[in-house]
Amino acid sequence: MKEVENVPSAIWSGNIGFGLVSVPVKVVSATKSRDVRFNQLEAETGARIRYRKVSDATGNEVSQEQIVKGYEVAPGQYVVVEDEDLKALAPKASRMIEIEDFVDLDEIDPIFFENPYYLSPEPGAAKAYRLLVEAMTQLRKVAVGRVVMRSKESLVAIRPLDGILCLETMRYADEINSADGVMPDESVPEPTERELEMAKQLIDALTSEFDPTKYEDQYREQLLSLIEAKAAGHEIVAEPMVEDQGKVVDLMAALEASLARAGRGGAAAEEKPAAEKPKKRSRKSA
Repeated sequence: MKEVENVPSAIWSGNIGFGLVSVPVKVVSATKSRDVRFNQLEAETGARIRYRKVSDATGNEVSQEQIVKGYEVAPGQYVVVEDEDLKALAPKASRMIEIEDFVDLDEIDPIFFENPYYLSPEPGAAKAYRLLVEAMTQLRKVAVGRVVMRSKESLVAIRPLDGILCLETMRYADEINSADGVMPDESVPEPTERELEMAKQLIDALTSEFDPTKYEDQYREQLLSLIEAKAAGHEIVAEPMVEDQGKVVDLMAALEASLARAGRGGAAAEEKPAAEKPKKRSRKSA
């Protein structure tokens, strides 16, 4: 099944401003969704299912012109906010990403990052762009600022990435949930020195250079293969699913077995055959 590749177009253009230096740039998407999406169909006719906006009070369909925005302040109670109210509060459109701070890259936890974009230099701005990239790369700095994009002001981080600038929209601090309560209330026993050493050995044995191309969405590949097979009229036979209980009975035994499988268990590793990697299912062409 051939997929159409869309060339990303610029969604914003303006300038990066720091001090008296201004670098004209444009913003293009750095990612794309590869999720397999379905439409809902009527089983008997195969016709598309459409959604209609219906009033809870009357059960009648309501046109777009009759719909207003409301914020729920109590169960069943709403404050109506008019479009004029929102326009008055809307941030003023700006063509400037004004850098407020430069911070160390290691100081920003990835939990704050939201959506990535590439920043491309406008014609004639390549030298200033390259200067900013090189300086930030050598200093390992990230620029933090704000931008008004698509009628919304966003906190952003600009960081060098493989010789270009990458802009990441960021979550504000009050959008991050507290980690309180994530760990159970009951006392958690401390790992023994032996357990900790074996865990470190296992991590070391499984450590390699990060190669994003080695990780594939196996579910999506299998789903597309199923769709292609059904489109070609092939009979589908589902494989029985074996549920993994995922319960560790003996932590030390699990660590020893894992080290043996990773090839760090000495003789134990030689007694057991290496675990085979699951073979990637081939996709039939339609």
